[in-house]
Amino acid sequence: MAEARFPGFLAQGGAPAVSGGLRLPDVVRRVLDVVPGGLFAVDSGGFLVCWNREMTEITGYSAQEVLGQHCSILGGDTCHEGPCGVAEARCPLFLQQEVVRRRCTLRRKDGSRIPVVKNAQLLCNDDGSTWGGVEVVTDITGIRALEDQVERLRAEASGRSRFHGIIGRHAEMNRLYDLVELAGRTQSSVLVTGDTGTGKELVARAIHERSPRAGKPFIRVSCAALSEALLESELFGHVRGAFTGAHTNRVGRFEAADGGTIFLDEIGDISPAVQTKLLRVLQEREIERVGDNRVIPLDIRVVAATHRDLPALCDAGRFRRDLYYRLAVIPLVVPTLAARASDIPLLVDHFIARLNRTLGRDIRGVTPTAMARMTAYAWPGNVRELEHAIEYGFVVARGALIDDDCLPAHVTAPAAAPPARPTPATMNREDLRRALEQAGGNRARAARMLGVSRVTLWKRLKKAGI
Repeated sequence: MAEARFPGFLAQGGAPAVSGGLRLPDVVRRVLDVVPGGLFAVDSGGFLVCWNREMTEITGYSAQEVLGQHCSILGGDTCHEGPCGVAEARCPLFLQQEVVRRRCTLRRKDGSRIPVVKNAQLLCNDDGSTWGGVEVVTDITGIRALEDQVERLRAEASGRSRFHGIIGRHAEMNRLYDLVELAGRTQSSVLVTGDTGTGKELVARAIHERSPRAGKPFIRVSCAALSEALLESELFGHVRGAFTGAHTNRVGRFEAADGGTIFLDEIGDISPAVQTKLLRVLQEREIERVGDNRVIPLDIRVVAATHRDLPALCDAGRFRRDLYYRLAVIPLVVPTLAARASDIPLLVDHFIARLNRTLGRDIRGVTPTAMARMTAYAWPGNVRELEHAIEYGFVVARGALIDDDCLPAHVTAPAAAPPARPTPATMNREDLRRALEQAGGNRARAARMLGVSRVTLWKRLKKAGI
């Protein structure tokens, strides 16, 4: 390793650097220890060669414990998997040359996570080869606590009926909002599941907007709307001549989302071939355009969504289980509208206000009879179906209120008798999955829905392999 320009660093307290070089003057060591923030440096392989006193305060690790260790000991949630070495080309610093004011979390010696803001710079030798990198991190625990407090106060003041375009104050929705907040703080992949029309894309956008990537692109891809060949070109791009009709180079959605978030809607509909390529993207954080062998590194966050039962598709051999685990690092379930019927009046008011603005009407609300009908209806199409029902009411309403005769006929039709609830003797795997989905993953609630004890449900789940 050439060392003419960066001769090496010293550890806290004057211990020699682990990775070669000369001793730094005592005055330089003292300067490093009074830098207003944690400072550490890595060589080109990602091994720690410098560690100042503030890093010990932040992480609990002494210099003697970390020098010579790989930087993965810090468990940074913005780091890609695998070694940081240039040959591996996975570390954001080695890919981008610098990192500026990026929020992330580090793992302390006791295993807890601490929020920090990171600034980093790649360091090169005189001959242009990579020497390593230096990073400065600032503990923002106090700032994060104040932000959380402001968000809680704002939510309490508004009743938390709106959250990044999502409408609802039901307990299940507030739980979902909390999970979105937590997911937004990480760089991990998120899998959003829920019935059609529940608002999965709104949840994905909220995760992006609550993340450090909020100012970067949010790119949506509808995986169910494209054939396998078109989807592959749409995701990865292509080069001229890759196939018939490819007259120019095309940038794919993954490249377009670089630095931001890509939202893969209806991920359960992609073919096995695309599944394999997507798994590589998640593992390597790099792509190749169709018809090209040039590797393009990426810095993206993946959020996927589906209304399908992916574990069941895995069991049937129709979806790769390793891809499912990569996608569902943070699983979120969006409740059905029937599971949060108390939110229907809020949603109705929201849709009426919006349609009044766009259609130039002055509809003031719905009659009590119409509201009773809507509250009693099961809404298999969820929020989207409710929105369409209100829009239909706008078209046929003559006065200032939407009455029950202004609603679609299927909404006001007498409800069919509900299907018989399965008994413990007849309960099958699908009954268990359906109950868990309707209960938002809450086992106690699912047990009450099935009319069994939590212990019985636990035994059934274990027997069914769920």
